[in-house]
Amino acid sequence: MKKRRKNREQETGKDSEAGRTTLRSTMGPAESSAMDEQSGKSHAGRQTRPGLQPLLSPRRLVLLMISAAGLWAYLYLGIGPGDLLPGTGQAKALTGFFSRALSPALDYESGFVARDAAPLLLNALDAARRTVVFAAAAMSLALVAGVVLGFAGSKSWRDLQGRMAGGASRHLRIRSSGFYVAVRMLITMMRSVHELIWAVLFLAALGLSNLSAVIAIAIPYAGTLAKVFSEMIDETPRDAARALSEAGASGGQVFAFGLLPRAIPDMSAYTLYRFECALRSSAVVGFFGPETLGKFIKLSWNENHYGEVWTYLYALFLLIVVVDWWSGALRKRFAA
Repeated sequence: MKKRRKNREQETGKDSEAGRTTLRSTMGPAESSAMDEQSGKSHAGRQTRPGLQPLLSPRRLVLLMISAAGLWAYLYLGIGPGDLLPGTGQAKALTGFFSRALSPALDYESGFVARDAAPLLLNALDAARRTVVFAAAAMSLALVAGVVLGFAGSKSWRDLQGRMAGGASRHLRIRSSGFYVAVRMLITMMRSVHELIWAVLFLAALGLSNLSAVIAIAIPYAGTLAKVFSEMIDETPRDAARALSEAGASGGQVFAFGLLPRAIPDMSAYTLYRFECALRSSAVVGFFGPETLGKFIKLSWNENHYGEVWTYLYALFLLIVVVDWWSGALRKRFAA
């Protein structure tokens, strides 16, 4: 019965099409074109029924949820425009601070300066140098840990390990998956805690030392590098890896010569970017005691020497500009 009904509908459609063809042959070009346009509009109208379309697309729904969350947080915290208006003392401090933006200090503003103290500008340059040293030391530790954890936490390495295991026991495969999950959890834990929190913990536990400041910066940066490195390795094209695998190469050889060489340029570029971020973190950690630019910014602010504050801020700004130019040139070389 269903087959007969289907055949009848097909024959009716063919007859209708044949009728339209005959009618079109008796019309002029303009009338035939209008008929085709009207037929296309009716067909499109049947295909798109506005009543059946969702009211909100997934993208609009996400934006609506973000806006609702922001509004809820705004109301929950009780934030109002009046909170932006500073008090009398705060207004005086802000006015004094911004009034020196275009006239930074070239010499110490304090009347009591040690005889063996270096000139202000030389002190700012030396603080910038120490900021770079702290950032470089932290990034060296973070890079080593990030590379190791990034490789161990990549799905590509896990798949290659499983391929190397081949017909190994189920216990070995479960152990390999468990190791992968443990590495991913370690990476998440390392990068979920900000370097300022690590700085407070290590400075409280180990005292004020250069090592505690370096470790405080290195831990979250290692976690971030590991996560991004693992994703870069997983997104690397697999054509070379497949060719090596089909040629009989081992899993380690496929990983070392088929995946890593193609991921290294992106990994290097991202490492340079994270070094720029480490410079800022190194300066901020100085507020806790290490002699980076942050320490001198804090000391000058506490003494209301706003011209000195701007001198150290401009030193940090120039440091970031120079490193950004240098890292940009290296990234272009990697991309070439």
